Amino acid sequence: MAGIDHTARIAGTVAPLLEPLGLVLEEVALTPAGKRRLLRISIDVDPGHVSAQDQDSIIPPLSLDQVAEATRVISAALDETEPLGNTPYVLEVTSPGVGRPLTLPRHYRRNVGRLLAITPTSGDPLTGRLLAASPTDLTVLDADDVRHVVPLAQIARARVELEFTRVQDQPDDDRDGLDDDRDELDDDRDELDDDDNEEF
Repeated sequence: MAGIDHTARIAGTVAPLLEPLGLVLEEVALTPAGKRRLLRISIDVDPGHVSAQDQDSIIPPLSLDQVAEATRVISAALDETEPLGNTPYVLEVTSPGVGRPLTLPRHYRRNVGRLLAITPTSGDPLTGRLLAASPTDLTVLDADDVRHVVPLAQIARARVELEFTRVQDQPDDDRDGLDDDRDELDDDRDELDDDDNEEF
């Protein structure tokens, strides 16, 4: 019970400090770590600054500079308030991570443009590109280029799918560079073949 009181007190201290930075508190977790405790505070970009009419623009992800600034502000506040008393702790300020479940409207709004795996309360699962997110529903484009409007109230689970860049998905400049490298390798192979065919 004491742990719950600690995390609630820390959340109450931290959340208002993040607002001026354009950030939002996602979670406070306090776990034993040897003789110390690990205080992990998850933060993310607050999409609240985006107009309510804007449901499809891409919101930049949390940056390392934002994490560093939040860490500085949070650390100073905790040093002042001493929420854990004399108990030593290690502070870790981080993003929630890609694998975390999406549960709030702001989670979806921040992930417009990403690939989502959605399990509805009824019907078949859906995987597709999140095109737009309103406070009440999502617009998702599946692999067959079919658009689906999914009410948030009908989503049992949802998460962001990890994507890996393929060669054919890279910009033309990158592909040109790869083609040049392949041409150079081919030239080198031709020279080696010529050397091998020389008579001694």
